[in-house]
Amino acid sequence: MNGRRDIRRFVDYAYDRNAGDPHWVPPLRMAEHERLTPRKNPFFAHADVELFLAWRGDRLAGRIAAIDDRLHNDTHRDNVAMFGFFEAEDADATRALMETVEAWARARGRARVRGPINPSLNESAGLLVDGFDSDPMLMMPHNPREYAAFLEAAGYRKIKDLFAWLYDLQSDPPPVIAKLAQRLRERERIVVRPLKLSEFTREVERLRLIYCDAWEQNWGFVAPTEAEFRRLATELKPIFDPRCAVCVEVDGRPVACAVAIPDINQALKGTNGRLLPLGLIRLLLRKRYITQMRLLLLGVEAGYRALGLYPLLVSELHRQVKGSAYRRAELSWVLEDNLDINQPVESIGARRYKTYRIYEKALVPCGSR
Repeated sequence: MNGRRDIRRFVDYAYDRNAGDPHWVPPLRMAEHERLTPRKNPFFAHADVELFLAWRGDRLAGRIAAIDDRLHNDTHRDNVAMFGFFEAEDADATRALMETVEAWARARGRARVRGPINPSLNESAGLLVDGFDSDPMLMMPHNPREYAAFLEAAGYRKIKDLFAWLYDLQSDPPPVIAKLAQRLRERERIVVRPLKLSEFTREVERLRLIYCDAWEQNWGFVAPTEAEFRRLATELKPIFDPRCAVCVEVDGRPVACAVAIPDINQALKGTNGRLLPLGLIRLLLRKRYITQMRLLLLGVEAGYRALGLYPLLVSELHRQVKGSAYRRAELSWVLEDNLDINQPVESIGARRYKTYRIYEKALVPCGSR
């Protein structure tokens, strides 16, 4: 790809490809451009990314990003390249795109290709394989149903599923959860508090430290750099609602958090990803009708999990938003084998309503048969 025109084509193709899907919600085009601009996205400080377009004659037929995240390979030593931002009109275009990524990865000495990851697990990941009948929440993927078959025809197989849970905020938490939470509140060592927007920079760093410790042992996790985490936090700050976040301190030290964001996708629908000239007006008018939120951070530092803080986090978050416009919360995403989260979430009455899949393919070395 060469120049701004091709970058614009790369971004715009997703909007054209999904225009007929009533459940696809267009992200802001400006934000998509920034995610793919090295000087604006600190992810590029430790990763090489190359964008490819598939053409059928003079017509675009697909797009993909090849990603070589050095920080991931330094962390996991699994010698894997990633693919992301995948869109294609059919199986042939998919095969051409995947073969291009595979050749790119093989030339770098990588042994496998994994994805879709856009561009890392700290942002957006997975291919939707179940739950096509509802809109995605903010920063969650949505794609045509046939994409799974396209990738599988190209030789890709599931390596991990990610779950999204839907929780009804209009009903009270189960009595056992409320009882456990109250018992924890009565301990002198434990303090539950909202996030302090007046200390935004410090709070962001506190959340990053909890996040990195809590997720350290998770499959595929790579701790975001300070700059990466700060970029995401700054991007989400304008829509942040203090009622949607809880921090737990033990002996004065922050050790657990639950952070949700209003589902601005409810307001973005119909804007076609543009704020001007009428998109901004639609966005402002619809913002007051947001009735759901996405819980994107729920974590307890490893050394404090024995205290059983998850019920307290969920109960306190529920209490803070009770009586507000919020009716539902999505808890996403959660690894399929993360029983520490999936079991408690199911026990409070949440239901799994979407599944996202990450695929992988082993590469045959050059010259091999």
